[in-house]
Amino acid sequence: MNTLILPENKDPMGTAIYDFFKYGKAARLRVFSSQFDEDEIPVATLFRSYNEMPPIEQTALRLSTGKILDVGAGSGCHTLALREMGKDATAIDISPLSVKVMKERGLNAMPVNLFDPLFCESFDTILMLMNGSGIIGKLEHLGDFFQRMKLLLRPGGCVLMDSSDLKYLFEEEDGSYLIDLAGDYYGEIDFRMQYKQVKGDTFDWLYIDFDTLSLYAAQYGFKAEMVEESSHYAYLAKLTLRN
Repeated sequence: MNTLILPENKDPMGTAIYDFFKYGKAARLRVFSSQFDEDEIPVATLFRSYNEMPPIEQTALRLSTGKILDVGAGSGCHTLALREMGKDATAIDISPLSVKVMKERGLNAMPVNLFDPLFCESFDTILMLMNGSGIIGKLEHLGDFFQRMKLLLRPGGCVLMDSSDLKYLFEEEDGSYLIDLAGDYYGEIDFRMQYKQVKGDTFDWLYIDFDTLSLYAAQYGFKAEMVEESSHYAYLAKLTLRN
């Protein structure tokens, strides 16, 4: 698994987060993919409050207990909401600029890659939101992911992770789905971001349907529970280690 920390000149999202925090506004955070048309992320949404979060995220925050790890925390909006709920949360992100913003917001934050073997603390809840499965990258990395969770979770702990089933992109007019089963898994997407003149490298991002997640979870000794679904193929899963 990739264990990198982003340099500032390759960190468009962190730069956008830092600009918005410092100046109250930001330019376009552009998103490119070989599989989709160009898109953009409204930077203001990365600073959303609890009341502005989708129900799946609110549920995940309410269910988080004990010592909590917020993975890929960005601006720290989830960590901040947890703190306001009186909970003990630590934020990590591979963007030092994002971590700088979180620290200035008074949060406990560290520039850490989840898959760095030198990071060896233990937690009751590992929180992975905003398509938290994305950082796994590809299906072939799920084994490494679950082994990592075994090392970081305390007894009785859980992972709360959201994702989306992209099968709706392949829906035919008759309601059937036209998916090439011989090709790569349909939820494996490549992305690249740009903010002003800061261009990031291409990275892999995994959207995973719940049935596939459940199969892999069982294979590596975890139980996957569907906690909540949204109206558009997104869901929140709870992953716990079987006794």
